Amino acid sequence: MNATRPVGDLLREWRQRRRLSQLDFSVEAEISSKHLSFLETGRARPSRDMLLKLAELLEVPLRERNTLLVAAGFAPMFAERKLDDPALQSAREAMAMVLEGHEPFPAIAVDRHWTLLAANRAVAPLLSGASPKLLELPFNVLRLSLHPDGLAPRIVNLGQWRAHLLARLRRQIEISADTTLMALHEELSSYPAPEAPARVSETEMANAFVVPFRLATSAGVLSFISTTTVFGTPIDVTLSELALESFFPADAATASALRHLAQ
Repeated sequence: MNATRPVGDLLREWRQRRRLSQLDFSVEAEISSKHLSFLETGRARPSRDMLLKLAELLEVPLRERNTLLVAAGFAPMFAERKLDDPALQSAREAMAMVLEGHEPFPAIAVDRHWTLLAANRAVAPLLSGASPKLLELPFNVLRLSLHPDGLAPRIVNLGQWRAHLLARLRRQIEISADTTLMALHEELSSYPAPEAPARVSETEMANAFVVPFRLATSAGVLSFISTTTVFGTPIDVTLSELALESFFPADAATASALRHLAQ
């Protein structure tokens, strides 16, 4: 979003992105719909506290809250530091603790654009066969996963996993309005798609609780379920955009194979 745009335009865009009417949002914000209309049209200027309250209710990312503040004539509130900044040492230590503590199962840390920031030792053996060009640091995890020269040829349930990743990326775009993610989604969608997977039976659907990630390796087909960890109350832009993806074995055979690889 452009910081030179009027703050009212930005507020209206975020409200519409959240699919809220002026009436519904004004009730949630405990202000009159007339006052909200005045804020969005520029007939009234929001105070700093009011702007932060509206941004919080709209779940505007911290990076874009700074944009709103600047557009309204206020100084940015949320700092953005590089991950290696001394001020973030405790956050880095916490991240390392999660990644290392998850071994022998794989775990990674990524930024808002899915660029790899860190990985534990269980990840490298799973990347065998991927094009060295796709593994040049810093590389994009989603690109590596779905590119035909990456992991895609070894993902047993590629159709299912591809649909899951693209849906997740679309959801991120809805939340963040990030143009880089939009371009990434367009790129990934252009990669060759597998034939439609066989219809999942009702019994399989009833027993499934997450979309698995199934990867063919030298140790056989490994099946994973994943979880995402984020910092709970970040006030730093970098930390608010950092996510830890932890992969757990979905069956006993995968758990055994990973322990064997670790040895």
